[in-house]
Amino acid sequence: MRNALGSVDTVLLLGGRSEIGLAIVERLVRDGARRVVLAARGAAGGTPPVIGDAEVHLVDFDAARPETHGEVIETAAKLVGDLDVVIPAFGVLGSQAAYDADPVAAAEAVAVNYGGHVSAGLSAARRLREQGHGTLVVLSSVAGVRVRRANFVYGSAKAGLDGFAQGLGDALHGSGARVMVVRPGFVVGRMTEGMSPAPMSSTPGEVADAVIAGLRSGAETVWVPGRLRWVFAVTRLLPRAIWRRMPR
Repeated sequence: MRNALGSVDTVLLLGGRSEIGLAIVERLVRDGARRVVLAARGAAGGTPPVIGDAEVHLVDFDAARPETHGEVIETAAKLVGDLDVVIPAFGVLGSQAAYDADPVAAAEAVAVNYGGHVSAGLSAARRLREQGHGTLVVLSSVAGVRVRRANFVYGSAKAGLDGFAQGLGDALHGSGARVMVVRPGFVVGRMTEGMSPAPMSSTPGEVADAVIAGLRSGAETVWVPGRLRWVFAVTRLLPRAIWRRMPR
């Protein structure tokens, strides 16, 4: 439950080692969050990291096992009470060339990047709806706004996730719970290590700052950086014959 000043009190991070996710959590704690659950594969039994003055709990979470996601959400709620913010921050990037060579690996990646988020998102939404409050922060990507040939397996999963998140937000309207969709561009971090940054790149910290600003303002959609909103307003209109020739 948000505290008397209206600040977030409890946070659940699904994908508890995510750079972006942890950066968001750190800022929420700085703003007053007191109880945090970090959910990650093999996390239970480990030593919780120090995040400000927050009480931090570790629980096991496997994005590839959707049958366990509901239980993880309920375990988190038992540990800290009502969940004010839930952040699914898991996924794999991979390379299009590798997916072309190994369709099974491509299907497994999509199962995590899309299917895992569907399961986790619906489980979280059920809890937030029952509470009558809370925000699900969905980390989408501009890669899903218009899918490029250079990374169409990853991009198509993000496109599905973005559509799912928008629909879920509409379904929650009026319940007190809500969904905020975050669309970063290229993020310079562990996941993209060794890759050449794209124009208008950002850092995990910059994405986190935008998320915090969106939570404060009640935004439904957050672009990072904000000017990408206008870039993709144009690119959505490009004919396919031109789009497919975009640099890899």
